Amino acid sequence: MRLSLAARAGRNSLALAAALWLAGCGFNSVPTKQEAAKAKWADVQAAYQERANLVPNLAAVAKGAATQEKEILTGVVEARAKATSIQLSANDLNDPAKMQQFQAAQGQLGQSLSRLLVSVEQYPELKSIVNYQMLQTQLEGQENRIRIAVRDYNAAVQTYNTAVRTFPTMIGAKLRGADPLVPYTASTPGADVAPSLEGKM
Repeated sequence: MRLSLAARAGRNSLALAAALWLAGCGFNSVPTKQEAAKAKWADVQAAYQERANLVPNLAAVAKGAATQEKEILTGVVEARAKATSIQLSANDLNDPAKMQQFQAAQGQLGQSLSRLLVSVEQYPELKSIVNYQMLQTQLEGQENRIRIAVRDYNAAVQTYNTAVRTFPTMIGAKLRGADPLVPYTASTPGADVAPSLEGKM
């Protein structure tokens, strides 16, 4: 009886030691951080989808008042189609090529929208349309929500990638086959160069 009690106590001690070791090596914390990053990615996708949903309404209002800008409107519609056709699932977040493709499509839509908003400033009748003002305000608010969602995603990716790459949590990450995730690094081409005011004054 004593032997079986001692054996049971030994097994319990071994199980406790294994549980503590697994907890310390990130076996459970790494997937938790990965799921948090995936949830933040879902927020990024939702924010971009909301922007894509606003585009047809904005384009329709602008089209009626600024028919001269058909080329810009066409560009916006085409960029929206491309941006919504490229999907990046949570399982693709460790693929830099897919992330770059998604970022490029979203960046192209953002640039097209910026051109549209700048071009319609030349048309006072469009600026006075209440629907246009409302859509412009919604779009500007959506751009802010996108920035916040991307920032939150990148923070979650940084936390996860740090766990995957540092000791002792990297042990649990390797046991689970966890790979680092790709942060979102969208930027506007030429944003590092100050705009020239020559010829605009």
